[in-house]
Amino acid sequence: MSYRLFFGLTREPFRADLELDEILQINDLLAVNQRLEYVMRTGAIGLVTGEVGAGKSTSLRWAAGQLHPSRHRVLWITATSGSILEIYRQILAELAINTAASSRAVLTRMIRQQVVNLTMTKKQQLLLIIDEASLLRLDVFAELHTLTQFQGDSKPWLPIILAGQNNLADNLLYRTAIPLSSRIVARSHLKAVDREKMEQYLLHHLTVAGLKNSPFDDQAITAIHQGSGGLFRKANHLARGALIAAAVEKSQTVTADHVRKADSELL
Repeated sequence: MSYRLFFGLTREPFRADLELDEILQINDLLAVNQRLEYVMRTGAIGLVTGEVGAGKSTSLRWAAGQLHPSRHRVLWITATSGSILEIYRQILAELAINTAASSRAVLTRMIRQQVVNLTMTKKQQLLLIIDEASLLRLDVFAELHTLTQFQGDSKPWLPIILAGQNNLADNLLYRTAIPLSSRIVARSHLKAVDREKMEQYLLHHLTVAGLKNSPFDDQAITAIHQGSGGLFRKANHLARGALIAAAVEKSQTVTADHVRKADSELL
């Protein structure tokens, strides 16, 4: 018998691909949304940082999903440790433009032309989200701000959100990154959650998956909170693994021992 059938789950629990209306709206998520809205209004740059698995991408996905699709266009790319040319090509791909050009000037001009066209002709407001921005090289930081400059830096047509791990903020302190960091108008740092919020998070995911009552006892919730360090991604793995361990033992109650068994599998 599968663990989903054993516990009466109607779908896989603790998934990362929840629909927007299924995402738990915690304070950190709402704070990211407020800052994204401000960045959109000012046409500047926003910074979202946090540990791996703290919910940065989910929060941004929810916030971007609140934008009206006919009036806004979100360009979402995932950063790499490659050159600025790779970033430019990713942006152009999001704009449905494929090119073999290898000139910074040519690629920049193509991006600018498309931004102007979408802004002025199609009346769309753009937003560029660069996820995993902590991977960006310092020489990329030195050039990236030029994408935000239109008509002598007077038109805020391409606001940017940089999202990444905690070292992203440190990288922006380098002298070469000053032109970029000086344009940052909003910052949001996602921290590990406390036990109370973790319990709320676990119950929410169980409810989405079809359970009205949580099978996790208090010690199991504490073990998940401690084992995950208050970070959602690892909590998802621990909670799902603990459910499986409990089902194998035909226990309707998930205990701290089941969480420990799940943790040993992850390690």
